Amino acid sequence: MKVLTFGASTSKNSINKSLAQFVAALVPGAEIDILDLNDFDLPIFSEDLEKEIGLPLAARRFFARIGSADAVIVSFAEHNGSYSAAYKNLFDWASRIDQKVFQNKPTVFLSASPGPSGAGSVLASAKGSAGFFGADLKAAVSVGNFYDVFDVDTGRITAPGVLAELTAASKVLALQEVA
Repeated sequence: MKVLTFGASTSKNSINKSLAQFVAALVPGAEIDILDLNDFDLPIFSEDLEKEIGLPLAARRFFARIGSADAVIVSFAEHNGSYSAAYKNLFDWASRIDQKVFQNKPTVFLSASPGPSGAGSVLASAKGSAGFFGADLKAAVSVGNFYDVFDVDTGRITAPGVLAELTAASKVLALQEVA
């Protein structure tokens, strides 16, 4: 099973990138494809610009990477209660290719923050629109107080309850391959 995973952030030290990769590694037998938003440089989306330049190659490459995966794991960074600007812009461009950006792939949505909310606002927004954008949402997990439950040196979740929740989410994706 090929699992595409990424943190919806351009930060080189993104906790959401770390979380997404950790959960992908929990999927039994997964071939992990790590996507980095920094590889998808795009102008700010507008319909006028789309008419002028068409669909940029970066948006088409992003859409193709999702299409080539068997499952997708995304961990959303929360910027002022919403998606990061880089993710939202890439997503807006990709949605012009096909509104079903996630292409009906089994998907796990995650979010993390250093504070107690665990980026719950952005995760709620993503969950609310998942079906509209073709995500076959299998699980959604928010991880608050990230630095209290994640060992940066080992790259592992240390809190047993959080680990159990993330492991359960990863196993739901593994069951998709059997089905």
